[in-house]
Amino acid sequence: MAHSFASAGAEVLVNDIDAGRADGVVDELRANDAQASPAVFDVTDFDAVTKAVAAAGDIDVLVNNAGNAGAEGFGGRGPFAESDPADWEPYLRVNLYGAMYCTRAVLPAMVGRRWGRIVTIVSDAGRTGDTNGAAYAASKAGAAGLTRSIAAENGRHGVTANNIALGTMRTPMTEQFWAEHADSPQAKAILQNYAIRRPGTPDDAAGIAVLLASDHGSWITGQTIPVNGGFSFTL
Repeated sequence: MAHSFASAGAEVLVNDIDAGRADGVVDELRANDAQASPAVFDVTDFDAVTKAVAAAGDIDVLVNNAGNAGAEGFGGRGPFAESDPADWEPYLRVNLYGAMYCTRAVLPAMVGRRWGRIVTIVSDAGRTGDTNGAAYAASKAGAAGLTRSIAAENGRHGVTANNIALGTMRTPMTEQFWAEHADSPQAKAILQNYAIRRPGTPDDAAGIAVLLASDHGSWITGQTIPVNGGFSFTL
């Protein structure tokens, strides 16, 4: 996604909680003559978010892309009736509060300049529910509701806000599974739910994000756009 925005001419601020990952992406972008800088902070720390945004200067486009879908050590999955509030917190802090903190940090200046684009990456789980993942689904549904509220409040100020709802994605976090078990019964069971029988890739989402952030998307706001290989359909 960072590469796609850079190719469209954006100066990209790359956020990660891990400095090495942020620097790695920045190095890739600069190698292609793009303007890029790292911004290392934890989206669940509001003070850190606001300080980083203040240091960055004007931010025209925010992509809320930090997420927790159940990484090891970051919240268990299982029936909600057997869950504990401590299990919910990691999902809510990253997926919901992270989006709220980052949006709150950039929004006043966008309103002041009367131009801004906010794109939040959510999940079909927030639209359809997620068996054994109620807290994750709730956090993503909450982030989608936040976006619609921001859109309603700020359209008159030239600020648009939209969601991209993703299905199962093939990313570095899941690459080992797809590389080693693509033909396994588990993988086939997952992909059976998709009209296009493959997992999504970051490239599948990046083009829509750039469109929503551009002048071509200036009359699109408050929407949740599924990029999900046909996992679910909407009218």
